[in-house]
Amino acid sequence: MSLFIYNSLSRTKEKFETLHPEIVSMYVCGPTVYGHAHLGHAKSYVSFDVVVRWLRQSGYRVKYVQNITDVGHLTDDADEGEDKIIKQASLEKTDPMEIAQFYTRSFYEDMDRLEVLRANIAPAATAHIPEQIALIERLVTSGHAYEVNGNVYFAVKSFHGYGKLSGRTDQNALQSGIRAVVRSDKRESSDFALWKKADEGHLMKWNSPWGIGYPGWHLECSAMSMKYLGESIDIHGGGMENKFPHHDCEIAQSEAATGKPYVRFWMHNNMVTINGIKMGKSLKNSVNLKELFGETDPLVIRFFILQSHYRSQLDYSETAIKASTTGLEKLRETQKRVREQKPGTGIFDIKPFADRFAEAMNDDFNTPIAVAVLFELSKAINTALDHPEGISTDSRKEAEKFLESAGSNTLGILNPENSNGHGENRENLKKLGEVMLILLELRNEARKNKDFALSDRIRNRLLDAGIEIKDTKEGVSWSAKSRY
Repeated sequence: MSLFIYNSLSRTKEKFETLHPEIVSMYVCGPTVYGHAHLGHAKSYVSFDVVVRWLRQSGYRVKYVQNITDVGHLTDDADEGEDKIIKQASLEKTDPMEIAQFYTRSFYEDMDRLEVLRANIAPAATAHIPEQIALIERLVTSGHAYEVNGNVYFAVKSFHGYGKLSGRTDQNALQSGIRAVVRSDKRESSDFALWKKADEGHLMKWNSPWGIGYPGWHLECSAMSMKYLGESIDIHGGGMENKFPHHDCEIAQSEAATGKPYVRFWMHNNMVTINGIKMGKSLKNSVNLKELFGETDPLVIRFFILQSHYRSQLDYSETAIKASTTGLEKLRETQKRVREQKPGTGIFDIKPFADRFAEAMNDDFNTPIAVAVLFELSKAINTALDHPEGISTDSRKEAEKFLESAGSNTLGILNPENSNGHGENRENLKKLGEVMLILLELRNEARKNKDFALSDRIRNRLLDAGIEIKDTKEGVSWSAKSRY
């Protein structure tokens, strides 16, 4: 049974074939670490986590790289504005690297609770400045980039086919997509920054052949994917909002530098809406995962996400979460019943369900259909278990094996038997979240009463226990530092 993946570049489903036999090179754009993870992050990284899991289940060795953006991502997502991390550091009155480290820990903490497997390599942009400078030098030497007043820009007209991923291939379309104010030192307004000259007060800057500055946001992914996966890779993933300009720029600078196709399969996950309205920080309706986990089992959130295809919009509502809670509990009860049921004599054939599950996953990772198969299995197996004959030991073992393979190893929504992973600690993590809410409420009351000694004591005692509290403009947040 062949795997077919929807390729955003060709806009069709294509049979998946790798560059190297039985090995998959995969790169997914990671978070810009200037705030806590939200539901949009969860949809993206849970979706690609299932992709990785199914590829491994299918026999591939997956080398998975997911970066951390800790410099260069400006507030307008193009070439102007403030660095998002520096801006947050200013708001919190601290150092940019502290911001990046704190929110990186917070990100992994949330992903662990969602059972998202760690990437093989998680490179940070600030740790790969030499590689980014080297890539710029290749582009300047080949005539695809130019330097003006300490800034280096990619010359879009030098690369035939710029915009082929997003479909913005003509200059008029490119101009309409430029949100930044046109800089006077660019040859064309559609040219994008590879290296930015740092102002005197800029906090994150490095020496380069063009003076002191910092890399553009688009550059890091090309440099790091090439370093760890080679000049051509099998899969590159990210959000649909990154097609233009981020991924179009990646393609241009990578293929201009190497003369080779950069990515064979582009995969893009869709956005999250809240009661039908697009989720976003600017709309002040983003759902913070830490707050969500205080009320809902993280695996319910994961289950909720997987009931929508990764290329479809996901609409969050309390009704949807309640339905997901009920649905996941039914699957858990079935798994528990299969494990504990006494042997009978009836025969239960698991193969039709396993075949349909595999068929769904091989059809562009169609998790909604895969989940539907599990529900059909649950209904059928409960009917069989209710029959006086029950099911035989062999049938029970086969059903249990499939539930663990599909529900735990592939979808990550059911706990494996005798789990030694994150699932075993889920209740403790939930209790920790509840305790932290109580402590933060007490600390807030102390601050309102101007009992700053008690407020500081709570903060310091928690820090001794490995839990860091931060007072931000958006409120109080916490992160368990000791786990990393």
